[in-house]
Amino acid sequence: MIITEDIVEQRAYHNVYKDTTWYDCEIRKYLNSEFYDKFDDTNKSRIIQVSNKNLDNPWYGTKAGEEGQDSIFLLSLEEVCRYFGDSTEKLQNRGNNRYWKKNDENNSKRMAKLRSMYHWWWWLRSPGRNNHLAAYVHGTDGCVGVNGNNVTNCNGGIRPALWLKL
Repeated sequence: MIITEDIVEQRAYHNVYKDTTWYDCEIRKYLNSEFYDKFDDTNKSRIIQVSNKNLDNPWYGTKAGEEGQDSIFLLSLEEVCRYFGDSTEKLQNRGNNRYWKKNDENNSKRMAKLRSMYHWWWWLRSPGRNNHLAAYVHGTDGCVGVNGNNVTNCNGGIRPALWLKL
């Protein structure tokens, strides 16, 4: 699995403020069509299409929706734990915060830059505290916003991920 080191662009998770899941959001459609189509045929043949498990939000119980086949996707809350050095058990430890992982040793690993200039927040495919919100990684400190950000916020960064045949 690979993910971009930096944010490749800013985009809204969805184009309408309504209940939205990864399965039916605009950013998923974009990543698996227009963005995917930027690859040449040789590189497309190396991208492995996967069925991503979309788990409900562990703090709020918000339903994550249907699974679907993706060539390119955003990470989930669980994948952010797994791929950035944390145990998914820590997702179960809500406390009184809106952010998970405040002041954690792995926060800097989750930080990403926009236009190689400054740290910025980026979308995850998991739902926030309701389906009008999507989870994200905070830009200035790498904390994970399990509560979510408005799905129509067009300032959200995208860090596409994919499985690649070597």
